[in-house]
Amino acid sequence: MTTLTAKDFKSDQQVRWCPGCGDHAVLAALQRALPKVSAELGYEKERYVVVSGIGCSSRLPYYMDTYGFHGIHGRATALATGVKVANPDLTVWQACGDGDALAIGGNHFIHAIRRNVDINVILFNNRIYGLTKGQYSPTSKFGAVTKTSPYGTVEEPFNPGSLVLGAKGTFFARSLDVELKLNEEIMTAAALHSGTSVMEMLTNCVIFNDGTHKDISDPAVRADRTIVLRHGEKMIFGKNRDKGLVLDGMGLRVVTIGQDGITEDDLLVHDAHSESVGIHMMLADMKGPDFPVALGIIRNVEAQTYDEGVRKQVNEVSARLKVHSVDELLHSGNTWTVE
Repeated sequence: MTTLTAKDFKSDQQVRWCPGCGDHAVLAALQRALPKVSAELGYEKERYVVVSGIGCSSRLPYYMDTYGFHGIHGRATALATGVKVANPDLTVWQACGDGDALAIGGNHFIHAIRRNVDINVILFNNRIYGLTKGQYSPTSKFGAVTKTSPYGTVEEPFNPGSLVLGAKGTFFARSLDVELKLNEEIMTAAALHSGTSVMEMLTNCVIFNDGTHKDISDPAVRADRTIVLRHGEKMIFGKNRDKGLVLDGMGLRVVTIGQDGITEDDLLVHDAHSESVGIHMMLADMKGPDFPVALGIIRNVEAQTYDEGVRKQVNEVSARLKVHSVDELLHSGNTWTVE
């Protein structure tokens, strides 16, 4: 097997995202993650295909030196499902935006998750429609002033994590565009997961929604306003690593180590593999100012995939059939010869 590097996954196309766009960092993380996946699974480059819909993020297939398919608005999930079921040997990556996946493509999105199709979905969330010049999206903040909501939105936004977990998702992770190493870690784990892996990447649109994630991405406050979750590790965060999460009744509570008798032993240990979705949902729902925003792999559990189920069913039915080819079908039953 050929040893692959990030350079092997870079196409010869000029990257046409705006300078400073968060999509650049996500692309770089993917190009760095795939060689690790190849080394782990023994995959050649021909095993990869990147599918997208419409939007700024959907240009990603052009920038990857892999097989690719640029589809239409909102239909990337359907296309990715078809590719995986038709050729299960491929490892399928889907690039989509918060508008592309959660608005026009919302129905396909939730049902792929429910079916647990073995695809890897990178959801670029900049809380705006960037390619079509600044309309509000399903994740735009309540009251956001945009070109289609000049007096502020009157809609509550989707939380992609809640949506994924509510659809019985088996893998959900979240990160910031600037967290390059964490993104590589998430993407590698997503590729190794069997089932629908959804990775919400909080990206910045410097033109139409600049600073939308600044309240947690700013280096001055990031450590105190985010928590990076890793399976088997204590839920600790803070600039001084002195804050943590505990279970308080039916909910979570932020505590400070050393206050009120709290020690590190009292903190929750992250269990990404727990079958129960309860704490995972609470972690995905956390937001400031009372809680840190959860980053990293929140949920990673095993279940039969849709494509496995289809193959198993086809094999079982085929074994019972008396007719196994078109030629046998044409010569079965009542036949006659025309002179």
